[in-house]
Amino acid sequence: RSAIHGRGLFCKRNIDAGEMVIEYSGMVIRSVLSDQREKRYDSKGIGCYMFRIDDLEVVDATMHGSAARFINHSCEPNCYSRVIHVEGHKRIVIFALRRIRRGEELTYDYKFPIEEPAAKLPCNCGAKRCRRFLN
Repeated sequence: RSAIHGRGLFCKRNIDAGEMVIEYSGMVIRSVLSDQREKRYDSKGIGCYMFRIDDLEVVDATMHGSAARFINHSCEPNCYSRVIHVEGHKRIVIFALRRIRRGEELTYDYKFPIEEPAAKLPCNCGAKRCRRFLN
């Protein structure tokens, strides 16, 4: 369990700054399909785990994805994400922003676009410089 939200993902060993932590994997789908799936997951009460690769593609890790889907947002994260190219395919990889100690929860900034006040998602990261909202 995470103090931030849900399960969270916790470090099993010390990780050095700059080290690759995990790949965010799942089913690569078209961006337009992600909106439909999100509505379907919401209607069934299923948590939605998606990560945008670019304007055209999204990784849907909701049903078939790696443990990276449990990494929570933080306004002062210990990891960052990058889209990298591997053998002609785009991959989302999470890297350590700083040294991370065993037992520490892994976090990164989701960098959601700014939304209207009515659509704001509250942030529970607990960071000293918390922005209060994910979006």
